[in-house]
Amino acid sequence: MSVYVLNIGVSRNMRSQSNIDYIECSSFSFSFSPQLLPLIPKPPSKPFSQVRTRLQLTGRPGPKECLLQCFIKRNRSTQTYHLYLSLTNALTDDGKFLLAACKCRRPTCTDYIISLRAEEISKGSSTYVGKLRSNFLGTKFSVFDGQSSNAGAKMTKSRSSRLAYSKQVTPRVPFRNYPTAHISYELNMLGSRGPRRMQCIMDSIPATSIRPGGVAPTPAEFSVNNVNVFPSIPSFHSKSASMKNFLSGPLPHQKDGGALVLRNKSPRWHEQLQCWCLNFHGRVTFASVKNFQLVVSPENGPAGPEHEKIILQFGKVGKDLFTMDYRYPISAFQAFAICLSSFDTKIACE
Repeated sequence: MSVYVLNIGVSRNMRSQSNIDYIECSSFSFSFSPQLLPLIPKPPSKPFSQVRTRLQLTGRPGPKECLLQCFIKRNRSTQTYHLYLSLTNALTDDGKFLLAACKCRRPTCTDYIISLRAEEISKGSSTYVGKLRSNFLGTKFSVFDGQSSNAGAKMTKSRSSRLAYSKQVTPRVPFRNYPTAHISYELNMLGSRGPRRMQCIMDSIPATSIRPGGVAPTPAEFSVNNVNVFPSIPSFHSKSASMKNFLSGPLPHQKDGGALVLRNKSPRWHEQLQCWCLNFHGRVTFASVKNFQLVVSPENGPAGPEHEKIILQFGKVGKDLFTMDYRYPISAFQAFAICLSSFDTKIACE
């Protein structure tokens, strides 16, 4: 039996009455029993014990064979977001802390600063790993990594140098921001009902990475000094001028063999329920316009099995709790940045 979670850009409420949950959509509502949730098949998860270190996990591509299950906690008062790795199949658990982000509003854009430490989120910090920047309308975003200027330096491998085992604050290290991805939300000028439409161009990941024998770039693990966070890939990195053009102009078309392009999976319209539906396999329990699933875009070549796989899915499970599941070829850092774009207010997209 399949249970679907709705993803539609209209007002909805979820409430509980007599052990039955109701999801309202437009003028029609339906119900399902919470006791059915354990029966919903869940995608296989990867235990944290198989991951060498937290620092490697955040910067390297996810597993090929399954989705790595994570969740994001939002704090509205501080405008911060914390990413955790799920240690169990439960939708709510303590988890293992991975990354933190803080929202910073500016006159013409919004920045989300991403850090390895929840208590130390700033671009000047040694734990700074990157940022997400939006345009004024909140319809286009750019993901930057905070690669150190001394990227050629050899990274220390000592146990004490790793953030996971050290609380010492290190000196500031000069850095450069390298664009690694572009995210665009399609404008909805007519105000028609339906889920958001988004596209992600992964500048640092070649389209060939999803083909048989293809390999995604495997950067060195994040270091406490932020050395070699993401090795430079000249063939996919954009110039500063290109970044400005992206934030203000149309989304560029990607040719076959270029950067990997991801698009949101199209939901199906349910005539009986009069709503848009996506199957999250029990990983999402609240209907929200923020919910999405990303798959490989058809423009990356002929459709194949890899084009059907969910690369990233994000959805609401509580007032300020969201699941984030990702897989190869993107990393936790890239997945987190993409999900942060869904939190941002979007004018003329809904």
